[in-house]
Amino acid sequence: MSRRGCGVSEEEEPGWEVEPDDEWGVAVIATVGRQLRLRREAVGMRAADFARAVGYSEDMVYKVESGKRIPRPEYLDKADKVLDAGGLLAAMKEDVEKVRYPKKVRALAEREAKAVEIQLYDPLNIHGLLQTPEYARALLLMRRPAYSSEEVERFQSARMARKVIFERDPAPEISFVLEEWTLRRPFGGRKVLRQQLEHLLNAGQLRGVELQVMPMDREEHAGLAGGIEVLKFADGSAVGRSPAMANGRPVEEPRHLRILELRYGIIRAQALTPRESTTFIEHLLGAT
Repeated sequence: MSRRGCGVSEEEEPGWEVEPDDEWGVAVIATVGRQLRLRREAVGMRAADFARAVGYSEDMVYKVESGKRIPRPEYLDKADKVLDAGGLLAAMKEDVEKVRYPKKVRALAEREAKAVEIQLYDPLNIHGLLQTPEYARALLLMRRPAYSSEEVERFQSARMARKVIFERDPAPEISFVLEEWTLRRPFGGRKVLRQQLEHLLNAGQLRGVELQVMPMDREEHAGLAGGIEVLKFADGSAVGRSPAMANGRPVEEPRHLRILELRYGIIRAQALTPRESTTFIEHLLGAT
C-alpha cells in the first residue's frame, strides 16, 4: 500500500518539485533520477515493489526517477540499501543538497559563503540568518496568498541551511540592526518569541557577530527607505541590495555602495550599542 493510501499527503512525500527555470538543478535531478531507475532495473525490481520496500508511493518513485521531484537524503539512503548499491546512491546526496533549495536562495547562500564582512538591516522582521526554525515557519505561514505546505517546508529548510555561515572558520564579521517592534511581535505565540529572543542572545555571543537594536522611541531614523544588505569580499569587491535602490536588484557600482554604507552607518549610530542591545533583549525576554 502506498503512503498516500495510508493517509499521507503529497506534502509529506519525500521530495520537492524542481523549479522549471532552474536549468542546472533540472539537469542534476534528471541525472540522479536516471541513475536510480537504472540501478532498480539492473537488479530486476519493479517500481511497485521498490516503492513498498522504501515505504513511499509508486507515483513518487516515478516522479523521482523522471527528474520531476527532488529526493530527500533519507530517500537516497533507503534506495541505496534496498538496491544494494554499496553507497553509490547515497553518495548522490551531496549533488542533491546543492539543488534542493530554490535558485535564488542558493545564489544568496553562495555570496554569503564568500563574504568576509556582512551588514544587514531588516525593518520588517528579524533577519532570516537569526531566525529559529519555529519563528521562520510562523512567518512563512502568514504569507498571503498562502504558500503550500510543501513551499513552507522548503523555504524554512532553505533559510535554516544558510546558517552554516556562522560555522565558517575564519568567521565573517556580521552586523545586524534589529527593529524593536520585531522583538515584541509574538509571531507564532509567546513560546516561539521567547525561544527567538533566547536565540538572539546566544547569536550575539558568537565571534564576529554584532547585534544592535533600533528602539521605537528614536526621533531620527535613517532606515525608513527600507532594508539594507551589504556583502564585502576578500578581494575588495562588494555587492549591496536595498528595495530603495535599483528596484531591489543587487548593485556593485561604487556610488551605489557608498549610499548604502552611508545609510547603514547612520542607522548603526542611531541604534543602541551591542552591549545596550543585549541588555534590552534580556529585558524583553524577562517580560515575555
